[in-house]
Amino acid sequence: MTEIMGLLTIARKASKLALGMDMTKDACKSGAAKCVLVATDLSKKSLKEIRFFCSLDSVPLYSLGMTIEQTGEQLGKKVGIIAVLDSGFYKKARTLLNEISADGITY
Repeated sequence: MTEIMGLLTIARKASKLALGMDMTKDACKSGAAKCVLVATDLSKKSLKEIRFFCSLDSVPLYSLGMTIEQTGEQLGKKVGIIAVLDSGFYKKARTLLNEISADGITY
């Protein structure tokens, strides 16, 4: 958990994250999102909605392995959905996280 949060903290300082549903949807639509990370306690409705937007442009979806509360403590903002906007940060993040398939099963 600490390694991924360290990576996300650096990415946030570098302005390489989109935080929240609306910013993440915009990043997916524009093609800027390299991957999307979701909190473990994200509502089913929100997960369904973000999964739809990710599927439109084949954006990988990963479970962050943390709750919204825990992301808030680490990033300074409570969010359940985060888009990574940089290829380098994405390559490192994917080695630390579990991908969520289109049918919602976490690998």
